[in-house]
Amino acid sequence: MVTAMVVFGATTSGPATDAANAAARAVDAVKVYGSGATEVRALDGITATFPAGRFTGIMGPSGSGKSTLMHCVAGLDSLTSGRVEIDGVDLTSLKDKTLTRLRRDRVGFVFQTFNLVPSLTAAENIRLPMDLAGRRPDHAWLDEVIDTVGLRDRLSHRPSELSGGQQQRVAVARALSGRPTIIFADEPTGNLDSRSGSEMLEFMRRAVDDLGQTIVMVTHDPVAASYSDHILFLADGRIVDEMAQPTATSVIDRMKLFEG
Repeated sequence: MVTAMVVFGATTSGPATDAANAAARAVDAVKVYGSGATEVRALDGITATFPAGRFTGIMGPSGSGKSTLMHCVAGLDSLTSGRVEIDGVDLTSLKDKTLTRLRRDRVGFVFQTFNLVPSLTAAENIRLPMDLAGRRPDHAWLDEVIDTVGLRDRLSHRPSELSGGQQQRVAVARALSGRPTIIFADEPTGNLDSRSGSEMLEFMRRAVDDLGQTIVMVTHDPVAASYSDHILFLADGRIVDEMAQPTATSVIDRMKLFEG
């Protein structure tokens, strides 16, 4: 079987060829749950490159494999076969402690639930990954992140004193604070109202444009997807389409083709 490789605006065959600019890659990624009659191929030979300094969206119907792909590329789950790389490092070759260290140092996460520590202030939550790792923060970078997400006047507040949108901004700032190679966001606006969600997406877009961050976001929302540079569409564990420079309307039109 020849696996399609998706790199912004082009689909080619064979192994990834643009590794130099890849923040992360999946190569012939297969993830199987169960066996025999109950076997489910959540990922069915996906090869994709996620370029550095870009915002990639992953879309698809429920059960298409989009969250599984993100979790495997992020090192939160293991592949049945194939490999994934972050910053040129093959995650499938790493022992548990080394993999944990790589995730801590090179990967940021933003999830639908904010996962903030309620007893800590916003500033303490933002610094928490570095404090746990025993690393001294880059204060100039931290100041830039805080200003980018607009939290300067909320740093002394605990999560219970913040709105949902503000809590999610703290989560994004926490993900950015250690200058990771890549940030993975799983439905990051799912628990936000439309206004807070729009603000959150604008902050993520600025993180890419102004701070040079790399973001990979799983979403079902065409409006959220329109903030990305490029979208991968999944179905049945495979990449079935892609779109560069999406708009909400173009995403909706493309999704109608899948539904048909």
